[in-house]
Amino acid sequence: MKKTPLDFLKDLNPAQREAVETIYGPLLVIAGAGSGKTRTLVCRLAYLVEMGIPSEKILLLTFTRRAAREMIERASALLQKDVNKITGGTFHSLCNLMLRQYGSLIGYHPNFTLLDRRDSEDLLNLLKTSLGFTDKKKRFPKKDTLGSIYSKSINQMRSVEEIVLSEYPQFSEYLPEIQRLFAEYVNYKREHQLMDFDDLLLNWLKILKEYPYVRQEVGKRFQFIMVDEYQDTNTLQGEIIKYMAEAHQNVMVVGDDSQSIYGFRGANYRNIFEFPKLFPNTKIVKLEQNYRSTQPILDLANIIIATSKIKYTKTLFTLKKEGEKPIFLRPKDEAEASVFIADKVLELREKGFKLSQMAVLFRSAFHSYELEIELAKRGIPFVKYGGLKLLESAHVKDIISFLKIILNPKDFLAWNRILLLMEGIGPRTAEKIINLMKVEPFPYSYSKILSLTSSLELKRFLDLYLNYKLYTDRPSDILSQIWGFYEPIFQRIYYEDYYRRVKDLEGLFSLAERFETLDEFLSELLLEPIEVAEYDQEEIDEAPLILSTIHSAKGLEWHTVFIISLIEGRFPSLHSLNREEDLEEERRLFYVAVTRAREKLYLISPLMVYVPGEGKVFAKPSRFIREIPPSLYQEVTLDKKASFTRIHQEEPKEELTLSHTSFKVGDLVKHPHFGEGEVLEVSGERIKVNFINKGPTLLHLKYAQLERMR
Repeated sequence: MKKTPLDFLKDLNPAQREAVETIYGPLLVIAGAGSGKTRTLVCRLAYLVEMGIPSEKILLLTFTRRAAREMIERASALLQKDVNKITGGTFHSLCNLMLRQYGSLIGYHPNFTLLDRRDSEDLLNLLKTSLGFTDKKKRFPKKDTLGSIYSKSINQMRSVEEIVLSEYPQFSEYLPEIQRLFAEYVNYKREHQLMDFDDLLLNWLKILKEYPYVRQEVGKRFQFIMVDEYQDTNTLQGEIIKYMAEAHQNVMVVGDDSQSIYGFRGANYRNIFEFPKLFPNTKIVKLEQNYRSTQPILDLANIIIATSKIKYTKTLFTLKKEGEKPIFLRPKDEAEASVFIADKVLELREKGFKLSQMAVLFRSAFHSYELEIELAKRGIPFVKYGGLKLLESAHVKDIISFLKIILNPKDFLAWNRILLLMEGIGPRTAEKIINLMKVEPFPYSYSKILSLTSSLELKRFLDLYLNYKLYTDRPSDILSQIWGFYEPIFQRIYYEDYYRRVKDLEGLFSLAERFETLDEFLSELLLEPIEVAEYDQEEIDEAPLILSTIHSAKGLEWHTVFIISLIEGRFPSLHSLNREEDLEEERRLFYVAVTRAREKLYLISPLMVYVPGEGKVFAKPSRFIREIPPSLYQEVTLDKKASFTRIHQEEPKEELTLSHTSFKVGDLVKHPHFGEGEVLEVSGERIKVNFINKGPTLLHLKYAQLERMR
């Protein structure tokens, strides 16, 4: 049978189809985890084009630029024709594009330089020093704290005073100095044609608000706007959408309030609840049918999120009713947990499952250190996400600094970094050179700069800088010339791990081949940082096991998922326990972790953990686990070989026979009423146990009903 252009609609469920076919007016789609959100977005792109809407009139905003490209490619495949004129990307990439065109309205040239978070912090630190706020007797905020205060103020549209007094009260006495520092920071960026990531949003919103004709032009250019992951937008981004869609109101936003987990980046989960207020007459469609997980996993996920205070009520369901219940286990410690995971991973691989179809998820990157040692010992290849970004590596920042000053000679922060790389130039000489360039811009100050130092490396670089345009404008060619100059410096500074770092740079040079202009290349790098781990996989024969923070795992899925360190103080994190809003975000984070699993889910909560200065201490299971009815999971205990025996299940297998005699100090035990504890003393018929929930308790062995856990 011959296919018709709209055949793809037949594969959608009723809620998905309603979302796709509603093309005019404001639309809010609440898309539960695994509910086919991406497929719905792709089909809607295709549907818009098939309905006669020119692809260049469509704007797609996503969490990553890569996601946007993939959706547009999939829409092209559905229609079997090119729809690449659709503009797709992140909010920051959109604002960057718009400000290159309209930035002159607020005093910016099209070639302004972008600062990433580290650059912003370095600039704040530089200004802090120049203003004399570095007195060692004062506990003035460090640069990363200053960066957080400033960013929160911009993204949440709250005053610096409000942020400091509510979230950083320990620095309230320095509020006037902090405000002055930020004023200097804003002025410096404007004078030197610099914008940080927050400025991209702030400045584009400023133009939209102040220039009605721009809103009209943008409304005509983008007549249909679609926004993915709307629950992770911040207040500024919500305002940007309001103004960009002002003329036509044809805006569809898709998101899941239960998966809003980026509050630390300034995301405002309330945006998704405020959308119907920004756009009256909003139609709401809920996607609740899950295509990823089995029903037992979804039952647990539904319970986790049911206690959320503010939510769009939804219940995930699937046609895959069969499946194993999630497994909950309490290994003795993290070492035993690591042995169990390694054993289980190898067992699953023997059964034909690829390592890349398994993932170990954790709240914070350091939670996996013990496991990484065990995996390395076993020779199990793994890759870790959620750690260092490529652009945070010192050697990559060196290279980027060279590129930045070629693009914008007024980027003195980048000048400072590369000057300090060169032999014979210290902080004072670098400062003199920069002060000279501020008065007499380079290259006019060439001779005077060289009179300040005898550094041959500096002369070589200045000569390279003057001549690079004679050869090329392509980023890959410029990088080749810079590498010719930088390699001796690189070998001198990073001699201890030269070969590891060189792989990062090889990946960077390969990436540069895709771009025609330096501006485009730098924007891509800075707006969507690449993780170091993405380059490591090329050296591995077998696709590796995934280790990832939950934040980095969002949007992904695996056959088998292990969630580790499910204990109070780690998950939820200690820092979240004082604010209900933070604790609610931790709950949503757990929900995200659970819904990454398709078939098998392991929830791991060690009995003991190591605390610096205290040694091994008892760990209390996460409150999120304690809130789940035991009927929704199987609880297991590990034997001495770190394999497991089921305890709670409908048809018990291999029941573990436990002796209540000959307890000794240090044994881990379980009491039917008091729970888990460690034996402190044994004297005849009496035993003293330190229970997690009750503390030291004296019991009589004859009546105690103690069960040895190991």
